[in-house]
Amino acid sequence: MTLPDPSPEAMLASVFGFHAFRPGQEEIVRAVLAGRNTLAIMPTGGGKSLCFQLPALCLPGLTVVISPLIALMRDQVRSLREAGVEAGALTSGNTEEETEAVFAAIDAGRLKLLYIAPERLAGSGTLALLRRAKTGLIAVDEAHCVSQWGHDFRPDYLRIGDLRRALDVPLAAFTATADEETRAEIVTRLFDGIPPATFLRGFDRPNISLAFEPKDQPRRQILDYVAARRGQSGIVYCASRAKTEQLAAALIEAGHPACHYHGGMEAEDRRRVETRFQREDGLIVVATVAFGMGIDKPDIRWVAHADLPKSIESYYQEIGRAGRDGAPAETLTLYGADDVRFRRQQIDEGLAPPERKAADHGRLNALLGLAEATGCRRQRLLAYFGETSGPCGNCDLCETPPDLFDGTEAVRKALSAALRTEESYGAGHLIEVLLGQTNDRITARGHDRLPTFGVGKDLSRTEWQAVFRQMQGHDLIRPDAARHGALVMTDRARPILRGEERITLRRDLVRKAKVRHVPKALVSDEDAPLLSALKAKRRALAEAAGLPAYMIFPDRTLIEMAELRPTTLDQFAQVNGVGAKKLESYGRAFLEVIAGAGAAEPVHPARRKLAGTAAASLYDALDGAQRALARGEDGHERFLSCTATMLRRIAEVKPKTRADLERIAGMGEAKLDRFADAFLALIAEHG
Repeated sequence: MTLPDPSPEAMLASVFGFHAFRPGQEEIVRAVLAGRNTLAIMPTGGGKSLCFQLPALCLPGLTVVISPLIALMRDQVRSLREAGVEAGALTSGNTEEETEAVFAAIDAGRLKLLYIAPERLAGSGTLALLRRAKTGLIAVDEAHCVSQWGHDFRPDYLRIGDLRRALDVPLAAFTATADEETRAEIVTRLFDGIPPATFLRGFDRPNISLAFEPKDQPRRQILDYVAARRGQSGIVYCASRAKTEQLAAALIEAGHPACHYHGGMEAEDRRRVETRFQREDGLIVVATVAFGMGIDKPDIRWVAHADLPKSIESYYQEIGRAGRDGAPAETLTLYGADDVRFRRQQIDEGLAPPERKAADHGRLNALLGLAEATGCRRQRLLAYFGETSGPCGNCDLCETPPDLFDGTEAVRKALSAALRTEESYGAGHLIEVLLGQTNDRITARGHDRLPTFGVGKDLSRTEWQAVFRQMQGHDLIRPDAARHGALVMTDRARPILRGEERITLRRDLVRKAKVRHVPKALVSDEDAPLLSALKAKRRALAEAAGLPAYMIFPDRTLIEMAELRPTTLDQFAQVNGVGAKKLESYGRAFLEVIAGAGAAEPVHPARRKLAGTAAASLYDALDGAQRALARGEDGHERFLSCTATMLRRIAEVKPKTRADLERIAGMGEAKLDRFADAFLALIAEHG
């Protein structure tokens, strides 16, 4: 007798409501299921969590998930429970009742996923607990936290390797931001230097639109950008705590629901902001980078940077919080000369060794190069991560190509000025030399007698500042911390200086910024009213249940409902994101919005559980057959029928013989005589 399908594909559909893996997920899931140590680097929003949650449901025993933030753990546990999965978390934020419930579920063997913070690994009882729970897999989220030079370093992550060895079980590590150096550190610290099965998935997030703008009245730029996206959830990142408070106040004054968030706030105030952001549609959080790592909100529609981030890795991680549901999302990054100076200062005043500071300056150069790119931004971003692509058509430079010019001669003059002053000065002094301006410092050092003195008078000071910024963006020059920020030439610059290569630069980048104020449409005009009605229903259900709206359904699922307009539970079950539990909980409510009250006819709970599955059509056929034969073939025999639960069981199990059919509870001799031949024929017909 065939049992219900326990495969990862079946679990993917029945529990999570997805009918296909996202690109890259299936290989990772199968490696984890095969018991291999695994390292997966996947883009934010690429579906990392499912790559350990799905194997946890298919494997025996408990999967322990080590995650860095309480908010993230609690969020994922609630989402899993909404999908019908036994999951729990042991955190410092638990109530006594919550902790006791987790222990009870472990002792009863019900718990499939247990989330813990890395700090709990220091506790003497943790190892004994995980052994008692028959832990079969360790999953590590945000594995880059093991890197001692990363900005998210968590010392307790260094204990994870000891835990893996003590439990002697496979370990699967996941992160969205790990360059080659960090990957090597992960392998050393988590896997004893023995390379695991490694999956480096594409970094492209094609649903996210990319845009940069030079600062020009930056507060007004942010206010205009937000005004065009009124009602959408978004994040504004700032470089300082004070600025988050000031900009949040300006947004509130402009009539937007907004709040600020930074590491200097009391813990309870931070938790309040996190809870509001998760639950409220359209809330804007103005924050430092302290906000976001623990936020699993899939329907953030935009992310804006009021200041330049610290590196491409940071930029990528922060913009990746937008559009995790795959629906269109937008980003805007503002930057100026003060941002670059601030980030350079942060690097130079840090405690990292000189070689690390040099690498960090190189990373900042790469981000500056993205800001002042001459062509498609996505191509430039993906190239940084070692990927190639064609023009994306979804960035500001694809939509409005920049004004370019041959900057070779200007760059050669600038490099020559740096070399002739022994690479001992910053851009300000070099620009004065190029412009032929005299002052005490220039004359005292004899720089007014250099061949490069005054050779740059064809450009203004502002234009030379733009040239030097773009030279850093092309990584032709870097500040040297040992020389107090003096600009030194890189190997990339030498072919240009020798006249062997030419270079293209962007003109000005100082003219007034023109932000695109028209947001991307989520659906067509004809589907927009239905999407609004579906969101209203979602909001009402979420408020009644005390849940974040996206835990009912994320935006992407509502968009698909609005476009497909299902009218039956079977059709509704085909919408991505509608799993069995959510179909049971919310199916009729949303069908009534789509097709009107009464359109969704009542369905027996046993049949409803099969909605959207292959067994559903067999159930309907069996039900039709038993109704036709209820009084026998001639219509005059004693009335007999099978219950809906019996029909569901037959449809799921698909017995092949009369003897198999007899094992179904309730199928006595009389029912076998009446229905067996018809049922077995239908089962054979449905495969």
